[in-house]
Amino acid sequence: MTLSSAIAVLATSGFAGSRWVVLVLALVLVPPAAVLVWRRPLLGLYAYVVGLALHNAVFMLLFTAGADGWQLTVAQAWKEILLAVVLARVVRDGVAGRRLPFSPGIVDVAALAFAATAVVYALLPQDLLGGAAGPKAELYGLRHHVLPVAAFLAGRALVPGREELRRVVALAVGVAAAVAVVGLVEEYAVSLAAWRTLGAAAYFHDQLDFSSYTGPAGLPENWALNSSEGVFRRLVSTLLSPLGSAYLFVVALLLVAAGVLRGRLAALASLAVFAALLFTFTRSALLALAGGLVVLAVALRRPAPLAAAAVVVVSAIGFAAAFPSVAPETRFFPEDIAIQEQIAGEKGGLPEGNPVEVGFSDPSSKSHLAELERGADSLAEHLGGYGPGNSGQTALRFGVESRAGESVYLELGADLGVPGLLFWVAFSALVLAGLLRRAWAAAGAEERRLAAGLAAAGAALFAIAVLSDVWGNPWNTYVFWWLAGSALSLTPRREPPAAEAPAALLQRAHA
Repeated sequence: MTLSSAIAVLATSGFAGSRWVVLVLALVLVPPAAVLVWRRPLLGLYAYVVGLALHNAVFMLLFTAGADGWQLTVAQAWKEILLAVVLARVVRDGVAGRRLPFSPGIVDVAALAFAATAVVYALLPQDLLGGAAGPKAELYGLRHHVLPVAAFLAGRALVPGREELRRVVALAVGVAAAVAVVGLVEEYAVSLAAWRTLGAAAYFHDQLDFSSYTGPAGLPENWALNSSEGVFRRLVSTLLSPLGSAYLFVVALLLVAAGVLRGRLAALASLAVFAALLFTFTRSALLALAGGLVVLAVALRRPAPLAAAAVVVVSAIGFAAAFPSVAPETRFFPEDIAIQEQIAGEKGGLPEGNPVEVGFSDPSSKSHLAELERGADSLAEHLGGYGPGNSGQTALRFGVESRAGESVYLELGADLGVPGLLFWVAFSALVLAGLLRRAWAAAGAEERRLAAGLAAAGAALFAIAVLSDVWGNPWNTYVFWWLAGSALSLTPRREPPAAEAPAALLQRAHA
């Protein structure tokens, strides 16, 4: 049986009542997992590292098998349920011990001020703010804004030991490598026609409520690069997104570059991850990786990451030039032609040349820049914000007029106004400054490397957030912010003194 025929069998093997089967499975599996996480909250971090890398692919396959509707949505909420259990355990332990779970600082004040602003905006009537989001869109928008803070506070309160932190990082790099290998195989072995047969477009539209996409086979536009030389696949892997996959790869690569994980396996994993990152053809992620390596050089006070940054830039330019020659070519399907002709009539034809030569004149870049300009204009015209649910993917999912998109910062300004935007910028800047300070001041080498790697990853993600909703990727939202909180809460440990010669030890003993 060929891969395509196996996919066809899977796609047509749905059975009546699948949605209820999935709900029963969720009710059977999630409560025991919640009990385990209550007993040992750090298991939640392990669950996020692995589970969120598989989340999109698993639930799309369940949808293909016939599970859909609110029952599947309930099952998808496993990640929020586990985080709520973790935070409830933190509060319980704090009340029982009559103490705070960690020593709060200004970074925590900024985090709580941002979360409080988001809650206040969610409670204010949309009519008062000028927004148009309904209760469901508001709830989803509020969740989107406060999840990073919740994960960060979980990390602040629950600090793994150094050995356990090393295991978490090793697992994260291993997961990134697995996602990379699966993505590289998927890039060539699973065609867009196969994805269409699997019902990927229907999953985004019917289950996740996203408006219809205009990419090949009705899939998201960023699944393929549409150029004058042809239409070429981009790596999507288990995250079902070239952007989400690329952001995970950037974090993993910077942690390895910082020396948090060493050895041949780490080096081989990094090669696979970097190759997959190139195949995502996500220019912002590659530039952010180079920038993160520069920050890493500053954090570690070593020049080696600067050379690595130069290699990344050269590799990115060279691969972009070769992309049409090495990436699998695809096509638009008959049902896509009408919308493509409409888009061409509105936005003009494709620029001639390969992706390097056209620079930022391709349709994707033009669309990003136009959306950024629109979001900036919207913020300038309405500094007070429209309320949660009026921007980004949340607005698109629920049919609300989107006041801003693409940029995390402009979306925050559109939803929470200038107050929310300023609190978020302060929170992000204080996290980055705290990680850098840890990297410079910590006496322990392991602590320095972890803080430096997370500072570099944070700088990269914060930079990507200017152009993309990077926190729309749950893996980064839960894993990065938890690790960042933990790194800031690590108890400093001094390096053991250098071993003294036996004669010196004897002399000191008889002194």
